[in-house]
Amino acid sequence: MLNKYPLWKYLLIVAILAISFIYSAPNLYPDDPAIQITGASSGLQVDEADLDRATAALKAAGIGVKSAALESRGGLVRLLQRDDQLSAKDVVRKALGDDYVVALNLAATTPKWLRDLGASPMKLGLDLSGGVHFLLEVDMEKAIAARVKVYDSEIKSILRKERIRYRSLPGIENGFQLGFDDTATLNKARALIRKDFTDFDITTTERNDKPVLRLTLLASKIAEIREYSIKQNLTTVRNRVNELGVAEPLVQRQGANRIVVELPGVQDTAEAKRILGKTANLEFRLAAAHDAPRATTEMYEFREEGRPPVALERSVILTGDQVTDAQASYDENGRPQVNIRLDGHGGELMNRATRNDIGRSMAVIFIEQRPTTRYVRQLVDGVEKEVPVQTFAEEKRVISLATIQSALGSQFRITGLDGQGESSELALLLRAGGLAAPMYFAEERTIGPSLGAENIQLGVKAALWGFLFVAIFIVLIYKAFGLLAVVALSLNMVNLLAMMSLLGATLTLPGIAGIVLTMGMAVDANVLIFSRIREEIANGMSVQRAIHEGFDKAYSAIIDGNLTTLLVGAILFAMGTGPIKGFAVTLSLGIITSMFTAIMVTRAMVNLIYGGRDVKKLWI
Repeated sequence: MLNKYPLWKYLLIVAILAISFIYSAPNLYPDDPAIQITGASSGLQVDEADLDRATAALKAAGIGVKSAALESRGGLVRLLQRDDQLSAKDVVRKALGDDYVVALNLAATTPKWLRDLGASPMKLGLDLSGGVHFLLEVDMEKAIAARVKVYDSEIKSILRKERIRYRSLPGIENGFQLGFDDTATLNKARALIRKDFTDFDITTTERNDKPVLRLTLLASKIAEIREYSIKQNLTTVRNRVNELGVAEPLVQRQGANRIVVELPGVQDTAEAKRILGKTANLEFRLAAAHDAPRATTEMYEFREEGRPPVALERSVILTGDQVTDAQASYDENGRPQVNIRLDGHGGELMNRATRNDIGRSMAVIFIEQRPTTRYVRQLVDGVEKEVPVQTFAEEKRVISLATIQSALGSQFRITGLDGQGESSELALLLRAGGLAAPMYFAEERTIGPSLGAENIQLGVKAALWGFLFVAIFIVLIYKAFGLLAVVALSLNMVNLLAMMSLLGATLTLPGIAGIVLTMGMAVDANVLIFSRIREEIANGMSVQRAIHEGFDKAYSAIIDGNLTTLLVGAILFAMGTGPIKGFAVTLSLGIITSMFTAIMVTRAMVNLIYGGRDVKKLWI
């Protein structure tokens, strides 16, 4: 029988539409402004007492709190007003101290029954008020000091190897100085240093009637270190953002020492903030011998409480910069560990340091630049206020002290970590790359519409007016069949929203333009079908046969037209960036959903109304 679908096909269409309604529904629930609280280290967990302190501080400051709850990664405090987010963050950070990370967030309000089904709202781009903006400032002085320290260690190692006696003296700006017993020893050391180290301006002076060699980095080398530091940190931040799995992030340099990071659609902003700004590095050192001179050793505390400090050699075997891969796993006793792979030079250094020291202990030192905040009173707009000033305090603690059983190479493991969370975080940070210098958050804010609220409203209005004019046109031209096309077009929008939510696609303002274009293209398929039905009826064909032929013979033209447009959309997505990708996503998904609604759904409705009936005339 013509124009009849089997029952299974009707059920399939109903099932697809039901799923579309369910997974597009979360977009009806706007997010709540919120702040998220997590521990500065993975071992510190937020508890109810911390939440109580935070909410009490907010209420004392006159900031409305909607709710506060513990979640898997910390505490989440929902606010009543979005304008209160920045002031709320400062209040809570001051109340809890530097052991906690407080970040801005947008908390979903999707009902639990929808979340249990895996339904979530689609992500909004930064131009549609969804995301967080960070401005990170690189501490260049720390970068230069770190490089000077490496040079200092290498030069002293060479002098010891050549048995040239020296004295370590207080450091100087962008360099260091060495003392000698006589001028002949100084000249010998200077000749040796000039041979391999050309980045220093080497001068001589005296201290307590003893000759002193002063080594100061050249201005060209300082400029090179600064440029390397910003580029290395930029690369590392990009890698860490990729590890976080953020959709369509923006990471770019701003000026000489700043990096802009914009994360659209991020929910766990506290985790993002902690990972992005954290400086994690390692140092590998040998434990000091019992009779070692005090001038050649340093005392270090363990991260694990209850263990006495340990004396280590000042010389560094290698640092985390030589790490090429790091993976978290478990040892044979089920304890967390990190499997390390070094580059060729790092493997050579490790082998050289351990092959003659089997039986000695080697320590792994975890280095972290912990941010500390102090508050100073300043005049702001003529009013004296407490203003937060952020600085860094370097913390070095031993995480592992183990006996060298055999010569190590480019692959080994680190144990003694505080739980699986810390091993995973350390592996991620080392895998993504170390920061060449610490960074601090110079600015943090949620991103509002970059084009302004008025322009966004105009974009939404354009979509609604586009739908209205398309609906009026198709109804005026094709009458009852036009009404069916409008219903199919509405269902197409539901399908499109559901697909974007399921795929985690990001909706941007150009994406709204893609939706408007999709409306016209979706109706275009119905126009081809309805026009063909008219032609067949005009040629004297029966109504049922005309409907059948109209749908069947229009398929090839519809498929060819949509495939060519889909190909263009794929090219735009592959080669475009930012706004172009946003347009390509909605256009491509809209083409796919429109082929379903314009052909199958419209055909199903026509079949239900006209199929199997003796119809003499169509209102088309």
